[in-house]
Amino acid sequence: MAHKIVIVGGVAAGPKVAARARRLDPEAEITIVERGGVISYASCGLPFYLAGEVKDYGQLFATAYGVRRDADYFWSERQVRVLTHTEAIAVDRARKEVRLLDHAQGKEFSLAYDHLVLATGSEPLTPPVEGLDLKGVHRLNRPEDAEALAAGMQGARSAVVIGAGMIGLEAADALRRREMTVTLVEVKDQILPGMLDADLAALLARWLADRGTNVLLSEKVLRVEGDGRVRAVVTASTTLPADLVVLATGVRPNVGLARAAGLALGETGAVAVNEYLQTSDPDIYALGDCVENVHRVSGRKVYLPLASIAARQGRVVGDNLAGIRTRFPGVLGTAVLRVLGVNVGRTGLGEAQAAEAGLDATSTLIGVNDRTHYHPDQAMVILKLVTEAKTGRLLGAQGIGPGEVVKRIDVLATAIAYGAKTEDLALVDLGYAPPFNTPLDPIHHAVNTVRNKDAGIARTVSARELREKLARRDDFVLLDVRTLPQHRMRHIRADNTVVIPLGELRRRLEELPREKEIVVYCAAGVRSYEAQRILEGAGFRRVSFLEGGMAAWPYEAE
Repeated sequence: MAHKIVIVGGVAAGPKVAARARRLDPEAEITIVERGGVISYASCGLPFYLAGEVKDYGQLFATAYGVRRDADYFWSERQVRVLTHTEAIAVDRARKEVRLLDHAQGKEFSLAYDHLVLATGSEPLTPPVEGLDLKGVHRLNRPEDAEALAAGMQGARSAVVIGAGMIGLEAADALRRREMTVTLVEVKDQILPGMLDADLAALLARWLADRGTNVLLSEKVLRVEGDGRVRAVVTASTTLPADLVVLATGVRPNVGLARAAGLALGETGAVAVNEYLQTSDPDIYALGDCVENVHRVSGRKVYLPLASIAARQGRVVGDNLAGIRTRFPGVLGTAVLRVLGVNVGRTGLGEAQAAEAGLDATSTLIGVNDRTHYHPDQAMVILKLVTEAKTGRLLGAQGIGPGEVVKRIDVLATAIAYGAKTEDLALVDLGYAPPFNTPLDPIHHAVNTVRNKDAGIARTVSARELREKLARRDDFVLLDVRTLPQHRMRHIRADNTVVIPLGELRRRLEELPREKEIVVYCAAGVRSYEAQRILEGAGFRRVSFLEGGMAAWPYEAE
């Protein structure tokens, strides 16, 4: 008899399972059950449609060769039956049947399976805020959300985005591109909580503010006000006028069906699966946004609802359904996005996450151009590495900037996956030509800085540490080694500042007190490091430099 495969969920993970299983098992009976009306759509493309970058809404539902991915497509090209507007309401594990409700016909029926796949995804979190039912309050999770928001954007001049995670930032980007006044409101003390460390998040928040987006942190939304239609968002400290509100307060795993079926849930609240993505019932697989994963560095259970993870898991489940035993090794949490011209990426563990995992970790931050300085497309990249103190093993990386961040994050994700150390990356053979890179890639610069710090050659302070020293009014010299015009353009506000350009430093050493601590800074850290070596070579003993220079300074400056 034909192998009966029933897949619950038809957005991303489910169709991937069906496609892989069909290629490996031409005779299987494969059915996708989807409670919504559309399947296999590019949910990650919705913000780009709203921003006007994707002109044709239909492209989000089509293949690369222009055919709409609907029920007819899956049957004609894949011989996969798709039941839309059909909800799985119960699983009878003993009888190996799924109870379904056809919403269009208003009737229930059962479907037998040999193997069941749960790809039920996630569901948006709704905070206990009054007024969320007003017209003009939107989400951005499904295609119908994007259509409603696109209509609501017409004529709107001010918008408030509640939540500064990935969806919130992408929504803010889309609204700013439509020339609206946008305010991001986040209840936590940083944007992109869980994705970026606090230092890079603070820097990104400043960049967003410089690009015209108001950012309110540690701010609780109390209510949304209006007269049938939204007019304002009231927080604990202010009232924000709003023609439009986007609710982007995160998601949780959709585990109702799994829980009712008696399947084990994990410590994160998502469905527990083994390395083959089997649930506690070996005939039921689960994947995508409804499952928890193992972090490959910390070994801890994590919940990371990312389309990239779901797609990779789809192939694994498809293999296992066809009898090819394939493991899913876990995740690194690699995630990237672009917001208002700034590229953002992370992989592995952040500094705080490494500490929570009990790892002896250190961090290093650099600022560097992504291409040769003379190339017209060159732009800044701020790159942060988290490494194991004694071994030099790479634990994580984060990057932000208008320059090419993502390809560096991808290289570093690969390195982490294979257990690379800084000494391995220092001489890795990466491509160079002026339109693409510098002779030494930013990764080379970053790992060489780590190695110099480990060897005691480079001595650094973070932006936070320097700010704390200034707040305490520590007795030290803040030495700016840029030119005087560069200093005047933007500099750290401090009474203890001395400006000596790097090219003049050797002949002006006597202007600096040898008994005092000296912290050097420049534009991005390169000249500061040179200055530190010059000063130490001349006998100065307490010298360090600001990591990333002014490029990575997230605080107020003059």
